[in-house]
Amino acid sequence: MLYAAIWRALPGPLVVRVLIAAVLVLLVVAFCFLWLFPRIAPYMPFNDNTVEPSALHVSTHLVEGAR
Repeated sequence: MLYAAIWRALPGPLVVRVLIAAVLVLLVVAFCFLWLFPRIAPYMPFNDNTVEPSALHVSTHLVEGAR
């Protein structure tokens, strides 16, 4: 229902409405990638490692030594 209300609020004929809607979508995507996602990235768990770098370093030496 919200999208229908936005669509009805857009001015002009169908072609103009489609262009305005595309610009609005591009603005929302740009806002998310340029402002929102960088602001919330430090709070997301994607960069939390479960393997310590020193343990990874030792395991690669063990694998290379076995060759």
